[in-house]
Amino acid sequence: MNTTTWETLLADRSLQDLPYKIETNRYDKIIMSPASNWHSDYQAEIAWQLRQLAPQGRVSVEFALETSDGVRVPDVTWISKARRAPFGRTIVLPIAPEICIEILSPSNHREELLEKMNLYYAKGAQEVWLCDEHGLMEFFSVSSAPEPIPASLLCPGFPRQIVLE
Repeated sequence: MNTTTWETLLADRSLQDLPYKIETNRYDKIIMSPASNWHSDYQAEIAWQLRQLAPQGRVSVEFALETSDGVRVPDVTWISKARRAPFGRTIVLPIAPEICIEILSPSNHREELLEKMNLYYAKGAQEVWLCDEHGLMEFFSVSSAPEPIPASLLCPGFPRQIVLE
């Protein structure tokens, strides 16, 4: 992915108010996924809980990550301060956060998210978590993929289900 292309997309006013998550593929083509309120609710709750349980890092939503297949945007991420520091205010990071989290939505298929998982691991992610439409969490480690592990190794206290009040 050409960083200049991503910067151009970010500056494009016609794309700023779309109700879609925007990513690109390796050919710099735009991929859009529709957003939903429940998806956003899970995203916020996961970010809040992760921040409470792992305050020594930075939690982000919609983190722009340069991969071998374009810019991908995990729904929620956790990155240690040491890993993030060298990149300052870089628009697209060339390395993955330690934890990348995807929330399943009607527009994605599980196989698609498993492909993203491999892209994240290739860029240095240590864990990828998946949250389904019922808030059930699955935790994957680079050393165990593609099989889930019982709990996160990096944030062992994280719940196995997100309950929205």
